Amino acid sequence: MRREWWVLIGVVALVWLLFRLEAMLMPFFAGMILAYLGDPLANRLERWGLSRPLAVCVVFLVLVLALAVALLVLIPLLAQQFRQFGQVIPGIFGWVETVLAPQLEAWTGFDVTGELNNVQETLSAHWQDAGGYLAQFLGQVGRSGMAFVTWVTYVALIPVVTFYLLLDWNRLMASIRDLLPREWEADAVRLARRCDEVLSAFLRGQLLVMLCLGVIYAVGLSLMGVRFGGLIGLIAGLASIVPFLGFIVGISVALIVAFFQFGSWLILLGVVVVFSIGQVIESTVLQPKLLGDRIGLHPVAVIFAVLAGGNLFGFTGVLLALPAAAVIMVLLRELNDRYKNSTLYDARQRPTDDEEST
Repeated sequence: MRREWWVLIGVVALVWLLFRLEAMLMPFFAGMILAYLGDPLANRLERWGLSRPLAVCVVFLVLVLALAVALLVLIPLLAQQFRQFGQVIPGIFGWVETVLAPQLEAWTGFDVTGELNNVQETLSAHWQDAGGYLAQFLGQVGRSGMAFVTWVTYVALIPVVTFYLLLDWNRLMASIRDLLPREWEADAVRLARRCDEVLSAFLRGQLLVMLCLGVIYAVGLSLMGVRFGGLIGLIAGLASIVPFLGFIVGISVALIVAFFQFGSWLILLGVVVVFSIGQVIESTVLQPKLLGDRIGLHPVAVIFAVLAGGNLFGFTGVLLALPAAAVIMVLLRELNDRYKNSTLYDARQRPTDDEEST
């Protein structure tokens, strides 16, 4: 059997294995991404004279400290803003009942107030069953306790996997390179370097872009006095991994909160200005400086990759969707270059009889 068929069988078997083990792959893929992000710093520390284990310990300590500081700052802030959000909810319902519902009735002639009263009566009638529902919920939590323990175990495995992968990263890369067929090594190494350029630009650059956008939105909304500014900025920054999603989600939530808080069109204009400034800074400063033109993923391709990854592999798929899409893009560019240089694309590139004889 030709070598190409063996390679194809191996790829199919690997894809099948990934589908079968999808539920347990999350800590390993997350650890792989973190090790990939930390490897350049570990290599630099090695060049400064540290041993690999000591360099890995320093990198790991930096990662843990950064995570701890972020949690110490964010958790109290988010907890406070969630409490404030719970206090605002009754006011929102009251505004809907006293202002929005009569306006909708005047426009449509539909009895919105009656429907709201029916909803309230239904909730009141079934409130006495809340104890039974709570018991069912607790029973379900008890039955799914093993799943919760498994999830906590997977999360706890991420730093362990990260540490050992980072410790042996260079050795693993050398072993993989040594396993390549000698005929394919040059092309495989060249493609791997191109993929590394794209992945490093995306992972490190995109994380910095998300962080900067989150800070811009949070600071701008907080300076305007909009409630939950930090929470809205965090959500918008995280959603910015998909083009325009962070802007759409963030400005929608911020406009609603600002409208209920101030009831002024001027403050709504200020919210629009904050998010517009964020978009201008992203397109003129953050994207060119942090990402450049090395990624080249079309926004539609990014959205498709995230949805496809989530549909195929759940959270693990979302985690790997964009790095996988970046690698696939590099491979497609390589195929396009080879196709453009082939006789299938241009028959004039076929060698003549004289050239073949020479």
